[in-house]
Amino acid sequence: MRDVSILGVGSTRFGRHGETAIDDLAADAARDALADAGVEPERIGALYLGNFVGGMLTGQEALAGLVGEAAGLAGNVPCTKVEGACASGGIAFGHACLAVAAGLTDAALAVGVEKMTHASNPRITESLNSAMDNRADAPSGLTFPGLFGMAYRLYAQRYGATRDQVSAVVVKNKANGLSNPLAQMGARLSVADVRDSRPIADPLRLYDCCPASDGAAAVVVVARDAARGRGGAVDVRATVQTSGSARIAGHPDLCTFDATVAAAGRAFEEAGIAAEDLDFVELHDCFSIAEIIDSEDLGVVPRGEGAAWAGEGRTALGGDMPINPSGGLLAKGHPVGATGLSQLYEAVHQLRGDHPNQVRDARFGLTHNLGGTGVACTVSILGRPDA
Repeated sequence: MRDVSILGVGSTRFGRHGETAIDDLAADAARDALADAGVEPERIGALYLGNFVGGMLTGQEALAGLVGEAAGLAGNVPCTKVEGACASGGIAFGHACLAVAAGLTDAALAVGVEKMTHASNPRITESLNSAMDNRADAPSGLTFPGLFGMAYRLYAQRYGATRDQVSAVVVKNKANGLSNPLAQMGARLSVADVRDSRPIADPLRLYDCCPASDGAAAVVVVARDAARGRGGAVDVRATVQTSGSARIAGHPDLCTFDATVAAAGRAFEEAGIAAEDLDFVELHDCFSIAEIIDSEDLGVVPRGEGAAWAGEGRTALGGDMPINPSGGLLAKGHPVGATGLSQLYEAVHQLRGDHPNQVRDARFGLTHNLGGTGVACTVSILGRPDA
């Protein structure tokens, strides 16, 4: 298997994209990534598209082929849609890396897209709930805020996490989003603002939850030999996909997700580094409590100390382990299929040294994309070529 690198990245702003069709949104990000890489569309030998609810919310499937055509790829290039709930974008990236590593092509394009804001809240909720095992879980009446509300309560009981500590995650990420031009929901909040916002699924409040969004992101993956000497190239040290239970009852402990633990362990082994070697992490903060649990599952924060670290500022920009310097899902929003690739976009700019919330002297970064009730997970580790 060949080593691979990211040569180009592109992303739309997350938020509302009105009349822009879902395939056009994805093609915009794809063209930006190709231009950033300096790669002609004719050189791309495969496209993988991450998308979760495009068919349900926009009535449009066959998206991969539509996006490939709009991006100018040759007509005989295989274009494949992949789906793994909220981890769809990370899975698309993994497949692009595998295609290049296996020698099937010298350059591949991974794209993620979702269009959600035109739909009603009940319709969005119904669509997102298809990431659960609906035969087993639908009778419970739980939505994802309900699931993570239970996780929050259990975590607080076990580890003594306070409301202010959990709110600190939101305060940090919203503040980071103010400096990120791609984020739609940056804000300067206090812990009291978070605590006093509208109840959603007790103890979760409105600001604890990421907003639904439209958006797209894309990455150009090439063989590392072809990237040597090219400005802006970033090495892919590892990309791992794992699976877990699609059923809520399949998780004996809601304070951890086995798929994340397994993916992180394999990624660190593949990359040949340890958690303490990381300079920053972009992880799946669909809810404030998710960032805390994820950080512990990834091994970047000691078990049971995620909330305390957030409250003490140790996960802030300039802290012991900066988490979501981009603002994460809480500030950027969560256009489901695009999220995993948008995390890679942010990580590449950190390692190039030109991120708006730059982590000083960043050499290694990790991205984490978790789907559904933990049914799918991807973890990728990127490094500067000189690291």
